Amino acid sequence: MKILIIGHQGFIGSHCVAYFSKNNEVITPQKTTNFELLFKNQNFDVCINASGSAHVGFSFENPAIDFELNVANVQKILSAIHAHNPTCKFINFSSAAVYGNPIAFPINENSTTKPLSPYGFHKLQSEYLLCEYHKFFGLKTCNLRVFSAYGTGLKKQLFWDLYQKYLKNPQEIEIFGTGNESRDFIFIDDLVQCVDLIIQNAKFEGDVFNIASGKEISIREAVDIFFRNLDPKARFYFSGKTKVGDPNNWCADIQKMKDLDFLPKFALSEGLFLHTKWLKNL
Repeated sequence: MKILIIGHQGFIGSHCVAYFSKNNEVITPQKTTNFELLFKNQNFDVCINASGSAHVGFSFENPAIDFELNVANVQKILSAIHAHNPTCKFINFSSAAVYGNPIAFPINENSTTKPLSPYGFHKLQSEYLLCEYHKFFGLKTCNLRVFSAYGTGLKKQLFWDLYQKYLKNPQEIEIFGTGNESRDFIFIDDLVQCVDLIIQNAKFEGDVFNIASGKEISIREAVDIFFRNLDPKARFYFSGKTKVGDPNNWCADIQKMKDLDFLPKFALSEGLFLHTKWLKNL
């Protein structure tokens, strides 16, 4: 297959490049690519969009830029595919942020969407665009609602923040929240496995898939596992402070991915062993 990966320098994009380059022709365009020219000059079997902003706080500070990165760019890609490469399968990375604070668990793809941030709203808008271009123009599109992805190479979010605070003062690490909040963590290798299975088996009819492990884990447990691997002597506490736009609890129903033969290979303990090993070698 000839696969275009947009956002190849990012966390998810770089792992997709490493994985799919083994058995496919992978193209990685520059950040300022003219999508019209790109799709006019080449035909692709698959386009994976791993670009855009992935920071809730940033979306509050710069909503217009977040919209440009997470919505307007998606529309430009879809327009170019429609005009020049209508048989190309298009995979867009959305986010579990579209759900907000769900009222029932586990969260399935039909659960109510109530974003808590501009970022969540923009990811939901990008999903609507994929549905629009499939329904009215017949494009092959698919949205992936990624929950809490982590792994080697990720320099943001919970575990990176913990590491940065640890470097400053390993005996007094302040963490937001109470520790009772929960997330559904998915290791990057499992996430890429999901992408591969979707390319092979999904119908691409504006579909939506939860990308997660299907396991709810409290932040306190995750932090405990992290520091057991990084430094058991580290000392941390939960401040009780909250971050605007952050949900309280997440746990995904991943039956749709299981129907495509997905089986997570990495428990959080195994993933964090590899993640902290990488951090120690920075």
